Amino acid sequence: MKTLVTGANGFTGSHLVKALKKKGHTVKGLVRKSSNLSRLTNCNIELVYGDITDPQALEKAIANVDTVFHVAAYVELGLVNEGEMERVNVQGTRNVLEVAKAANISKLVYCSTIGVYGDTKGKTIDETFQRQQQNFSSAYDRTKYEAQQLVDKFAQEGLPAVSIMPSGIFGADDPHFGPIIQLFGQDKLKFWVGGDRITGIVHVEDLVEAMILAATKGKPGEHYIISAGDLTTREMFAILGKNIHISQPVEVPQPLVRIAGNILEGIGKLFSWNPPISRERVHYIYDRCVRVNASKARRELGWQPRSLEETLQDILQESNFY
Repeated sequence: MKTLVTGANGFTGSHLVKALKKKGHTVKGLVRKSSNLSRLTNCNIELVYGDITDPQALEKAIANVDTVFHVAAYVELGLVNEGEMERVNVQGTRNVLEVAKAANISKLVYCSTIGVYGDTKGKTIDETFQRQQQNFSSAYDRTKYEAQQLVDKFAQEGLPAVSIMPSGIFGADDPHFGPIIQLFGQDKLKFWVGGDRITGIVHVEDLVEAMILAATKGKPGEHYIISAGDLTTREMFAILGKNIHISQPVEVPQPLVRIAGNILEGIGKLFSWNPPISRERVHYIYDRCVRVNASKARRELGWQPRSLEETLQDILQESNFY
């Protein structure tokens, strides 16, 4: 395949680039001029500098490719720049779809999220589930849902687009939960919140394998949930701790966390700072639960991810904890 990866320098994008190169595919990467390219060190790919909000840059990037992997996104919770998030996640996706359609590409694989299904209230759902949550939990929730609606619309109009819906993406270099695992592995994580929070996880390398499978086997217009399974964060720390003989962190009582979220959000707004705990993050920890079944990807794509325990063990090993 002759491929383009948007957001090639990011966490998922860089792993996808490396997997594509390893399989012998030609890879172009779309990155911004201000991007940190350290994740692409020693990657022999053609870099195109630009932004998904710039159609001209996209036209240059998509020229002479047959498969587009759209991975670029603004991913954040809490006090975010909602206008910028909409510009990147919604308008940027619209631009990618329009340019890809005009270029008559053979397949577009869109990296979405299980979050578009909304709060399932603990019910395990598959790709046939229709979102029941009427509002949105965050700007990220809203903008990714709107972007998914665009992808589905273009697919109905003939664009050969496939949507991959990952749960929490884990890896040693994961910018979100990775630092938490680092602290835990060093026995420096003494406190935690929301031990009962259910989290679906998938190793980033398993995710990118699913994306490559979707490019060749995925049916246009289809959604494929990508998750190795789900577990509570308490269970996650138990598995991690068992392997490196470290005790679980002490759980902070929920009322204190909610109070802290309210206080820190006020401080964050005052000083233009996105605090580690805010009302939105508290909502995700205690009030929202999305559970998914990824059997369709296994059945139709032949996807074979590592187990939950293997995922966590591998991250510890990649992080040099044993």
